Amino acid sequence: MRIGEVARQAEVPIKTIRYYEEIGVLPNPSRAPSGYREYDPEVIDRLRFIRASQSVGFTLGEIREIVAYRDRGDVPCAHVLDLLRRHREDCAKRIAELQEAEQALDALVTRAAHLRQEDCAPEGVCHLIPRAAERL
Repeated sequence: MRIGEVARQAEVPIKTIRYYEEIGVLPNPSRAPSGYREYDPEVIDRLRFIRASQSVGFTLGEIREIVAYRDRGDVPCAHVLDLLRRHREDCAKRIAELQEAEQALDALVTRAAHLRQEDCAPEGVCHLIPRAAERL
C-alpha cells in the first residue's frame, strides 16, 4: 500500500506519516524498486493508535516509548497505565490551578465594578489590576 492510500484510510496527512517515520513513531516502510514507500496494512492501526493516544494527552515521545514496547514484542499495558495515571494527576493539578485563577479573576471583576475610571492614576497602567504588593 502506498503512502497516499495509507493517509486516506487513516485520515492523516502524508506529511504527518513521513514525520512519524522520521521521529520513530512509525517504522520505516520497505521500498518498491521504483523507490515508493510500501506499507503493510497494520500501519493503519498504528496511526489510529497514535491519534487516539494524542487525544488523551500523550506526547509523541510517550507514544514512541509505548510502540517500542510492542515492537520488542512486549506488552505495553503496565507502562500505558502508569502514563494514564500521571496524566490524570497532571490534569487534576491543572484544573485546581485554573479554579484558583478563576477565583482571582472573579475577585478582580468584583473589585473593578467598584472602581471609577477617573480614579486611575496616570503613574500606573490600569488600576483594575492591583499591584503585586497589594492584596485583593
